[in-house]
Amino acid sequence: MKGPYQPMSAANNDPFGVKKTLETADGTVTYYSLPDLAKQSGFENVARLPMTIKILLEAVLRQVDGYTITEDDVRYVANWQPKPDTDGEVPFKPARVVMQDFTGVPAVVALAVMRDAMVERLGADPTRINPVLDVDLVIDHSVQIDYYGSEEALQKNAELEFERNRERYEFLRWGADTFANFRVVPPATGIVHQVNLEYLGRVVSTRIVEGETVAFPDSLVGTDSHTTMINGLGILGWGVGGIEAEAALLDQPLYMLLPETVGFRLTGELPEGATATDLVLRVVEILRELGVVGKFVEFFGEGLARLSLPDRATIANMAPEYGATCGFFPVDSETLEYMRRTNRPETLVNLVEAYCKAQGMFCDADTPEPTYSTVIELDMNTVQPSIAGPKRPQDRILLEDSPTAFTKAMEMIAGDGSRRKTVQIEIDGQATTLGDGSLVVASITSCTNTSNPSVMIGAGLLAKKASELGMKIPPYVKTSLAPGSKVVTRYLETSGLDKYLDDLGYQTVGYGCTTCIGNSGPLKQEIEQAIDDNDLVAASVLSGNRNFEGRIHSHVRANYLASPPLVIAYALAGTIDIDITSDPIGKDRDGNDVFLRDIWPTKAEINETVGQCITQAMYEEEYGRVFTANETWNNIAVPEGERYAWDEDSTYIRKPPYFETLSADRAEIQAIRGARVLALFGDSVTTDHISPAGSIAQDSPAAKWLMDRGVQPGDFNSYGSRRGNHEVMMRGTFANIRIRNKLVPGVEGGYTRYLPTGEKLSMYDAAMKYKQDGTPLVVLAGKEYGTGSSRDWAAKGTILQGVRAVIAVSYERIHRSNLVGMGVLPLQFKSGESADSLSLTGEETFDIPGLGDGLRPKNELEVIATAADGSTKSFQVVVRVDTPVEVDYYRNGGILHTVLKNMAGSESENA
Repeated sequence: MKGPYQPMSAANNDPFGVKKTLETADGTVTYYSLPDLAKQSGFENVARLPMTIKILLEAVLRQVDGYTITEDDVRYVANWQPKPDTDGEVPFKPARVVMQDFTGVPAVVALAVMRDAMVERLGADPTRINPVLDVDLVIDHSVQIDYYGSEEALQKNAELEFERNRERYEFLRWGADTFANFRVVPPATGIVHQVNLEYLGRVVSTRIVEGETVAFPDSLVGTDSHTTMINGLGILGWGVGGIEAEAALLDQPLYMLLPETVGFRLTGELPEGATATDLVLRVVEILRELGVVGKFVEFFGEGLARLSLPDRATIANMAPEYGATCGFFPVDSETLEYMRRTNRPETLVNLVEAYCKAQGMFCDADTPEPTYSTVIELDMNTVQPSIAGPKRPQDRILLEDSPTAFTKAMEMIAGDGSRRKTVQIEIDGQATTLGDGSLVVASITSCTNTSNPSVMIGAGLLAKKASELGMKIPPYVKTSLAPGSKVVTRYLETSGLDKYLDDLGYQTVGYGCTTCIGNSGPLKQEIEQAIDDNDLVAASVLSGNRNFEGRIHSHVRANYLASPPLVIAYALAGTIDIDITSDPIGKDRDGNDVFLRDIWPTKAEINETVGQCITQAMYEEEYGRVFTANETWNNIAVPEGERYAWDEDSTYIRKPPYFETLSADRAEIQAIRGARVLALFGDSVTTDHISPAGSIAQDSPAAKWLMDRGVQPGDFNSYGSRRGNHEVMMRGTFANIRIRNKLVPGVEGGYTRYLPTGEKLSMYDAAMKYKQDGTPLVVLAGKEYGTGSSRDWAAKGTILQGVRAVIAVSYERIHRSNLVGMGVLPLQFKSGESADSLSLTGEETFDIPGLGDGLRPKNELEVIATAADGSTKSFQVVVRVDTPVEVDYYRNGGILHTVLKNMAGSESENA
């Protein structure tokens, strides 16, 4: 029972007089003209802005409302400089939001509990709570490779996936059936980023605003770092944390620093033998060396004309690995042709071409070079086949250097570069040798490469040649193929290459993100035992984007990224400790040596096969049934009702207490008095330290809660899988095994002192005792508090533990914003001051008497610290509530509270 449609908020203002109409094949649309803006005094820079900055400019220009977005915001973006100032922020409202299931579940939980609060706290209509923007959630992170190397692997893995995740899937089915503007792509369909690229992305969107059809650039944020793959299609988007996603889908602005934009000029073309994977590994290496964290990267140059859109998407996907916010490719003729190939409507293709040309956002040979912060260049002719590892994607290795690189890896991992242990084992009745450098995982997986037909067909052609020679992969290698969409399976079947992949053990194991996020599944017991007993340094090769230590498999200590055909080649060799360019990688059926050059497909062979086997009809058929094809998903029992029926016995999905004190009355900001310090931290406390992540320790408060409800340690699963359960997540906040709280000196882990008695307790247990006492809490911290990934539970867990304010020397930008978004007050010591310089021990009680309804952005407040002997010291802090909108968030208790009250208020006004 879908609720009523909630239109995107917009006053349809046109303060700069640039609203125009455009005739398209589908009718007349209205748009906000950047070329017309560029003709006005003070906006002369607009024509030469980078494409990405133009998209930001169009978003603020179109959505000026005088409150969340002002005319000054338009002027600020329009006058972007190559070295922007670091104080100003831009309010960005994207066109839509995409999510994957791990990170998306908490957002759906938030919407569900908002519906309850609408009724229980505000007495209003719960169906007013819906995403305001279009939201797509793709279930792709829950499949694990338990079975492989057989025709039954796909079905068995899918059955296990549903068995393990049924509770979460029932909840998501309810959300899909209940919320307007919210769709769920079922499991076993594909990876979110490939589905986004092949189906969801529009490039130019339209929306009815006050009776007019308004056209604007498709843009998005996603709850996965590799959302950037959509940049390859000329769509601006990047990954954010859950709180930012929740804000965006409710049409609240995301505040961001106006970024530097690096221009990356591409020339030449890839030589014979080099793949898009080799190109992106070189790009990662170059940009990591340059340093592009927090920056936009925009690709341009004559080389774009010789780079297919899937190749562009491969490069865009790995923006997190090279450190950029995005890796953007402009719209050009290849964009239009890709849209046609993937069955986008011709009327949409026409709109994209007409709109982008009218806005100066279409790239061709005559397009002038934009102004960039920095320009770097790569001649693609110089790209050579390579891999990257053993721990970081930027550590590129030429193929012939692999043995030397593995020797260095052995020195780093085992302390002995020359060591090469081996052991004889038996697998399925077959004797084999396992040793240092042996490949125990060789996986074609991840959105980076499975979206790219050239490397997937290349892998199939290599498999064909190897199979025809009678080559076999050693029995200790766990092989797997996890396509990014069902279209991949279709073209592999059409080309006849699927049977050769099957012959080598590369049957499809699932559709989703597998090995790259650690869902590689168990190795055979005798292999794991041999590795453990002999302390072997086993290796993996995967066509993914991340190979961080401990990520791929707990028994694999050396992990390498490679193109799909190289994954199979190394699997045939069975080891990473080989010069694959000159050493034989296996033997044919007659015992003759086979070299990589004997089975490597040519560029002409790949292009011919791609041209013959990929059709528009495949995309039409597979995505035409994307929401209905999975019968197991269709048959899930869906709870009925416009409000979710919470199950008190659930250990995965629980109703969080975010709105227990929400009132329809105007909220007033209250002073903080008698607060105690939960934790006194030093510098560089990251969101990984604060937020629950990884496995659930058996002696932790979260484990106790689970065991009290009959969940055995073997079924704890991870914090990530239980993100929809606040009881588990709040118990895991501040519980990192490496966090250091100065209130318990010399102790690592999530502990503190309950100051009234001095007893050492877990952070959670102490927080609950303070809550029982009615004592508010504060956290004291040093520089760069909250650095790292944007983790929503770093802020959600903080407020649920009763922390009212954080006082830090400085903040990471997004975590500061997230704290405000959850109703926690971020305060900053004055320049040159800190807890140490003020001789604060953390044992004081803290009062902020001046905190009240007169709060203004970035004003100063007095904090009074009272020691046990009654002595006091006062100091000034800066309120890091930076905008009037954030003041409203804080007054109301957070973003969600503010949206609730606004929606309830508008209902009463319309009654």
